[in-house]
Amino acid sequence: MEKYDGYVLYDEDNCAIIPKDFNKYKTENIISINDKMKDIISLCLRVAKSDAPVLITGDSGVGKELLTELIHNNSNRKEESFIKINCASIVDGLKESEFFGYEAGSFTGASRFGKKGIIEQSQKGTLFLDEIGEMSLNLQSALLRVIQDGKFLRVGGYKEIKSDIRIICATNRDIKDLVEQGLFRNDLYFRLNVIPAFIPPLSERRDDIPILSLYYTDYFNKKYNTTKKLSRNVIEALIDKEWTGNVRELKNKIERLILITINGIITIEDLRYVESINQKEGSVYYVNQDIDYFETNRPLKEIMDEFEYNILTKAVKEHGSIRKAAKALSVNPSTISRKLKK
Repeated sequence: MEKYDGYVLYDEDNCAIIPKDFNKYKTENIISINDKMKDIISLCLRVAKSDAPVLITGDSGVGKELLTELIHNNSNRKEESFIKINCASIVDGLKESEFFGYEAGSFTGASRFGKKGIIEQSQKGTLFLDEIGEMSLNLQSALLRVIQDGKFLRVGGYKEIKSDIRIICATNRDIKDLVEQGLFRNDLYFRLNVIPAFIPPLSERRDDIPILSLYYTDYFNKKYNTTKKLSRNVIEALIDKEWTGNVRELKNKIERLILITINGIITIEDLRYVESINQKEGSVYYVNQDIDYFETNRPLKEIMDEFEYNILTKAVKEHGSIRKAAKALSVNPSTISRKLKK
């Protein structure tokens, strides 16, 4: 018999399943029941049809790009281009030509036909400047002129071109702090921050974790043609975890669970196994029964403990119970229980 626990529907196996009315939790591609998120979504929908600049802030992985797409898709520019630029990826020395384009022969290596820049490609549409805090001061000055004057020049050009774009920016940095350090123009900050939209981290909206987990389970089941379900214990464990990578990290973990687990019901043991895929000091090492997957730049005891845990987990799965696994491995059942609880 199916029953609800809060916003989550559980089946007779005590596994979370997608309810028929799940779409009521969605606003386009944004999934949330959290009041803070609902307020931000409502704000963005209210200002979508204006051309006012929006500055979206929040930690990495919270969904800043999804919010930008929501604004564009509900604007009067939705049928026009949506151009996304990562400000940190623009090559030094080519920044102005990338942004404003250039006339034929304006510098060494320039096309003899000239080239449209990012601003021109975004005409009548939306320009999304991601990681705006990484933009150089020179380019900030040029962008400010575009916003103030509503026109720009190609590099090497003399004819001004009228700009008709809506600018949305995003950053995971504190722009006010950058202004105080002299790394960001105060006047540009106020031009871009007409509509501020802060997305809280996942740790401040844990009520979203169950429905996000359900959504991504359904998404990856369809992608990989599986029918796996999350047990109640897994849902509860996910709620209690620290999510430094926010929604992006949760999505990644659900995908791993779908791909790696063997049985149809994803258990707490499966979650522990997936979490044995660790990242340490920037070097990823995978814990697997194959010894080639182990990195040796950490204590031997730590490696052996993880290896032992994986063997015991595999044995319990294959034999169906701790008692049968203990008999096969010639150890006491309490030993397996104790080691799996570490």
